[in-house]
Amino acid sequence: MRAVCVDTPGRPENLYLKSVPRPQPKVGEALVKIHATALNRADLLQRRGLYPPPPGESDIMGLEVAGTVAALGPGAKKGWKLGDRVMALLCGGGYAEYVAVPEELLMPPPNLSLCQAAAIPEVWLTAFQLLAFIAQVQPGEVVLHAGASGVGTAAVQLVRLFGAVPVVTAGSPEKLKMAENLGAAAGFNYREGSFAQRVHDFTGGKGVNIILDCIGGHIWEQNVSCLATDGRWVLYGTIGGSAVEGNLLGNLLSKRGHLLSSLLRSRSLQYKAELVTAFSHKVLPHFSGSLRPVIDSTFNLENIADAHRHMEANRNTGKIVINVIS
Repeated sequence: MRAVCVDTPGRPENLYLKSVPRPQPKVGEALVKIHATALNRADLLQRRGLYPPPPGESDIMGLEVAGTVAALGPGAKKGWKLGDRVMALLCGGGYAEYVAVPEELLMPPPNLSLCQAAAIPEVWLTAFQLLAFIAQVQPGEVVLHAGASGVGTAAVQLVRLFGAVPVVTAGSPEKLKMAENLGAAAGFNYREGSFAQRVHDFTGGKGVNIILDCIGGHIWEQNVSCLATDGRWVLYGTIGGSAVEGNLLGNLLSKRGHLLSSLLRSRSLQYKAELVTAFSHKVLPHFSGSLRPVIDSTFNLENIADAHRHMEANRNTGKIVINVIS
């Protein structure tokens, strides 16, 4: 089968297609013929050699796919049949024509194309995990997060679904407008001064109950300033750096703030299976109504380097999808 490989970590042009053995499904796994996959920031880090896959997992990039069941391994017991349309959360292996997936991580795609379905698993499960499992969002709470990324566009919609109030940051008026169209109650351009002051203005000085933060580093002071007393700050990435200078702990303590963190890729199969089950019951049915994946652009597998460049330039609003079967 064809797969995207990188022998030397570095720039997008180091990505190339080559023929590799097709995986064989193990006990409790299904082999999925991939129709589409999607990009995530983790892919960029892995390409640079900064985010290796968990031990024993495929070193091929790609954390989510949509396709059809091509084979079932021994002991398959979840009722999937050959030819079933599925979407799946992965630890790796999505930039290829086939991938072997534990049955527990397969989901039936909603009434969407497989290209659209490929934009759901990683970012929607991440946003759902952060809100429901980690922050335990409650109706009426105010949630601050990035508004234009894949996770951000999912989070806006999930916050509304859970009866809470989403407020977002983004780097352009166009991205803010899109987030507001998805349901954001307010949006702040982080390129135009402190978003913390605008959050205080919006909340009447109370601050936000939850922050979903994929930046870290240099914005910690604004985050703590935005946080309401007893608020929860959930860190799930450090795009802006992991080093912190200043009185972070003292400022956080003064708010009685909760600093939480989470990664999804390194979680156990049991945890991911429970997450997929909860998401399938509580969220998937709503894709027939109020929810929708936001797709920025699509590329063919042969143009994977261009797709990486597009994300690295921060030009995307929503997901970048890769068609494996064009």
